[in-house]
Amino acid sequence: MISINNVRKTYDGKTYAVDNLTMSINEHEVFGLVGTNGAGKSTLLRMISGVLVADSGEIMVEGENVYDNPRVKKNLFFIPDDPFYFPAATADDMASYYAGVYPETFSMDRFTYLMENFHLDRSKKIASYSKGMKKQLAIIIGICSGTKYLLCDETFDGLDPVMRQAAKSLFAKDMEDRGLTPILTSHNLRELEDICDHVGLLHQGGVLLDRDLNDMKVNVSKIQCVFKNDEDREALESELDILIKNNQGRVYNYTVNEPRETIEESFKDVDMLLFEVLPLTLEEIFISETEVVGYDIKKIIEG
Repeated sequence: MISINNVRKTYDGKTYAVDNLTMSINEHEVFGLVGTNGAGKSTLLRMISGVLVADSGEIMVEGENVYDNPRVKKNLFFIPDDPFYFPAATADDMASYYAGVYPETFSMDRFTYLMENFHLDRSKKIASYSKGMKKQLAIIIGICSGTKYLLCDETFDGLDPVMRQAAKSLFAKDMEDRGLTPILTSHNLRELEDICDHVGLLHQGGVLLDRDLNDMKVNVSKIQCVFKNDEDREALESELDILIKNNQGRVYNYTVNEPRETIEESFKDVDMLLFEVLPLTLEEIFISETEVVGYDIKKIIEG
């Protein structure tokens, strides 16, 4: 487990990139960090990986402080948004380097296999790779390092849809085979929706929301319906815990803080022209959760 307790970090002594942040990251699940540029995602990953030291608070990995601790760092691999490669290096050169950094866990055989399957030339200079190819190489090296935690900043940026799915499949396989814990950042909720078990929303250096996705999906529902009369509509609106309500003509859409079973029970004796309980997107879940505490997530995520 990774425990982050009251962590603060500033670069200029005035503005906090991370401000009194507290959260926990459990093992064997995909943890997604979401937020706009400047929300503190990259800074947090750099502190978790031990690249940066917090100004205050503590970050514990497996119960130990991570900064300046080689014993802990051998379990962590950090892929920055813009991966660094040595000048004039080939993919084989970088693999050899990381095999030296992670001598107990790096798999050169798997590196060779994945490079062939991703159709990347191991002997070609990385400087000639495209942005997407450089990100693919970073993910392959990170996977082959064999670490317990893989920290990926803007994980899928620069990857085409096929490569995004391939990367997600690699994460899933290593989670099943060896208990990998991926920690992924993005400013795009849709990119993380089908892979994350737990999502934290960062805003202005702090945690705005930190929730298990299954819990949110079970306890928040979306309804689309058409009532036969206003009396039934008003009666149900007074009964349900409505987070968001909108309508287009007679078609009403509700996001409610109720499980599906409770909703179906409420509607079972009402004669409706249309009634559907629809799946929620991650963005819709976050909109409902954050509006309750006074934030407009559309401005936070898209602004």
